[in-house]
Formats: sequence, C-alpha cells, structure tokens
Amino acid sequence: MVSICGHGGRLCDGISRRELMRIGGLGLFGLGLADWNRPRSALGAAAPGSFGRAKSCIVLFLMGGPSQHSTWDPKPEAVAEIRGLFAPIATNVPGIAISELLPSVARHADKLAILRAMHTGDNAHSSSGYAMLTGQPHNPIGAENAKPGPPNNWPTLGAVVQHLRGDRGQMPTAVRLPQQIFNSIQTVWPGQDSGFLGSADDPWLLRCNPASDRTSIAELVLPEDISASRLDERRSLLAQLDGLPRAADRAAKVQAFSDRQTRVFNLLYSPQARAAFELGHEPAAARDRYGRGEFGQSVLLARRLVEAGVGLVQVNWFRGADEPEANPCWDSHSDEASRLKTVLCPPFDQAFSALLEDLHGRGRLDETLVVCVSEFGRTPKLNSKAGRGHWGQVFSIALAGGGIRGGQVYGASDKDGAWPKDGLVRPADLAATIFHCLGHDPETLIHDQLGRPLPISRGQVVRPIVA
Repeated sequence: MVSICGHGGRLCDGISRRELMRIGGLGLFGLGLADWNRPRSALGAAAPGSFGRAKSCIVLFLMGGPSQHSTWDPKPEAVAEIRGLFAPIATNVPGIAISELLPSVARHADKLAILRAMHTGDNAHSSSGYAMLTGQPHNPIGAENAKPGPPNNWPTLGAVVQHLRGDRGQMPTAVRLPQQIFNSIQTVWPGQDSGFLGSADDPWLLRCNPASDRTSIAELVLPEDISASRLDERRSLLAQLDGLPRAADRAAKVQAFSDRQTRVFNLLYSPQARAAFELGHEPAAARDRYGRGEFGQSVLLARRLVEAGVGLVQVNWFRGADEPEANPCWDSHSDEASRLKTVLCPPFDQAFSALLEDLHGRGRLDETLVVCVSEFGRTPKLNSKAGRGHWGQVFSIALAGGGIRGGQVYGASDKDGAWPKDGLVRPADLAATIFHCLGHDPETLIHDQLGRPLPISRGQVVRPIVA
C-alpha cells in the first residue's frame, strides 16, 4: 500500500436506542434488516445502453452525514424545527429544487440523478458506513466504533473493482484519498479495505494533503540522489531477496506484496504515470475553481487520476484541524445552520460543481460515474442545540455521469423528511447500480476465504435512473 503520512478524522460515539426514538419524534416504526432482501417492483434489469458506460468512477464520501433537509431534499412546508433555516432554490431543471446552500450545484442539476429515499436503517456511523461502502448490512446494525474483520469483512467497492479488473497499465485500479475514515476513538471503519478478498486487492491509500504547497506525493517522486539506474539496482536486489526460500504458508502474502511492489516500481519508472499525481501540472485557475481546501484539491486529484486510467477513486471528507470536537465533519449535532453555511456546504458546492463542469467540458462525463454519498442523514427534528442527530431511515444521495440519466429525482421521503415514501433504495441496490454502470453484472461471483461463491451485490439496479 502506498501510504503517505497524514492525520485522521474523528466522529461522535453514537446515541442510545432510547435517545434515537426521542429525537426522531415523528414515527414509531422503521424498516428492519428484513427489508434489505424485500422485492422492489421499481428496481430490476437496467437498460442495456447503461451497462459498462462508465470506464471509471469517483466516489465522494461525506463523512458524518449531511442533513437531507439542508442539501438535496428541502422541506419548505414543514414546521420550523424540521425545515431549518434554509430555503429551496430552483435548479436548471424545471420542477427540481435543492437547498439554497448549493447554488453552484443547482446549475448542474441536469446532470444529476438525486435519490431521496436512500435507507440503511442504521444510525451508527461505522456500521451504517460499512453498508454504504460495501453494499452489505453490518452485523449487527447500530454498532458504533465497529472494527474491521469477520463477520463484517466484505470488500469495499474499490476492492471489488480491483479484483475484477486486475491491473491495467501502470496506474492502480482503485485509490482512496486523502485519509481513511476513523471514529472518535481512532477506530478505522470496517468496509474500507479488501476484506475477504485479501490484501492484494486493497485499493491504494494515498495519505496526503493536496491543499499543501507541496504538490508532489513524496512516495511517487524519486529522491534527487537516486537515478533510474540505481532504482534498477534496488529492484534487482529485491527480486533476489524474493527468490529466497520461504514458508509455504507465507507464499501468498509475499506474492501479494511483490505484486504491489511491481506496481509502485512501474509508477516510479514512468514520468507520464507519476504526472497524474502532480497537482502542480494544473493551472492555478483550475485549482482555484475547485477550492484550495483539502476536499476541493482532493476532488481535483481524483479527476486527474481517472483521466490517467484509475478505475475507482474514493475521496473521503475527513476531519480538519479547525473543526469542533463535538461535531466534526458533517456530524452536526449542534449549531447546524452555521456549520453548513460557513464550513461545510461552500467547499462542497464549489468542488462538486467544478468536477461536473470539468468532466462535461472535457468530454469525460459520459464515461465517468460520479457518486456523492454519506453513511446516513440527519434526524428530522432539530434538537435543543440547533443540531440534528444520526438518521439512517431516509436520506439523499446524488449520482451523475457514466450510465446515469440526469435531470431527475428518484424516490421521495415523507413530508417531514423522516421516512421513505416511495422509491426506496438500499446500499445493495446502490452497489448493484455502480457495478452495472462500470460493466460488472451484479450477479458476478467472487469467492470468500472458504471458496464459497458470492455475488458482488445482492441488490438490484435502480432501473429508473440509468440511461
């Protein structure tokens, strides 16, 4: 794994079941685990024209859980403690309105499919995040500070793409940046690695700060005192060491490490491949359009990587140094309006709209699937601290690009944005749709450690949103 030193994010420790029922305040029942496998009449086989339309995918993961009310699903007719302070605005698609906090994105609604009835039924960051990152429900749900490992060791989406596509050319198949996702006690969420597929299929983790003055990634730049011939000597020495006898039970791990070494060396040998990681090659005006913060520059880096041949890039929104201890990232338990207006929505609106505009202008949107998700949404009612709690019963996500029919809203929440009304979509369905657009049938089989065949998704393609 390419690993570049950085810093991690932190989230809160979750809430009790009693507190969950209190802060919801708008319903006495939800959707349980059984609903994950319930037939969905609106979903099913997708139009063949969308299959494999996307050569690559960019996943923007907004850790912490944005409020659906203040982003994709405003409720202007609801009472004040539900609708919040922000009004809806018109988009460039008649009849579709989103929050006034996203004015730049509103100009690109014709490219978006907004799903307003996403559902995990899980109100804990790490277990609901596992579901969104893998398409599989965590066992058990509601498990805050959950750790990776059996029985929750399903591979992340990028690992499945890596496994199915293998290595193509000099670029890695799947990349995560600029940090992994952590909970408040620095516990890494499950669902971010290759799981039972094994470490050879781990997406590359680039721990970096693209917003820093240093535009190069240190591990991908040769030191001044190492020439290409000296690099050859080091590679030859490693090959000789790898040829030494080793225990049979270590052979697979050594081979996986060797394969990863080969990929890194290939990058080091190729100036063209290394250039994809160099934000210094971007004009200053382009970097400004994405925003000079870590998220904006990470999104710009993701665009460069997919253009260079990376199959899937996941950009994680992670905790910044100046964010408050009680509600970092999008986890706005208090003072939500101020957080959204000054800290969260402006950089997201700028970076996401710049990405859509760039991909469209460069003729690459039709072949690049863009997915903007989070682990869950926020409770319908504002609390006494003017914030909202965790809410996996219904929330909103957005997709664009390769294989997606833009300019539409699919599904709906109820009048208070509390429960699904129609068009329910589960993580398994989202995963099936992503794989379909990337040209992988959701029924494609992979095998666990015991050799058991398992489909890459147990969901169904969200048929109405694909081209």
